[in-house]
Amino acid sequence: MANTRSAEKRNRQARLRRTRNLHVRTGVRSAVKKVREAVTQGDAAQAKQALHQAARVIDRAASKGVLHRNAASRKIARLSRAVSQLGAKA
Repeated sequence: MANTRSAEKRNRQARLRRTRNLHVRTGVRSAVKKVREAVTQGDAAQAKQALHQAARVIDRAASKGVLHRNAASRKIARLSRAVSQLGAKA
């Protein structure tokens, strides 16, 4: 339990940040899942479209500080490698 006004304010801020970060992180997971599903189905066009959307969502999460920029870059690189391998197979 917070004892000072500043500690109460920090609790309020932390609660707000937590809900905001949760929302952004969920969006990232959903976007990544769409790319993975398109890759497993073998649909190159849909995978490329989903990759573009996922890269935007991941970059936005990194700019907000929800994801570390290196983690965001790694996620995008792995997804794009999976999509490009799908295109090479077809």
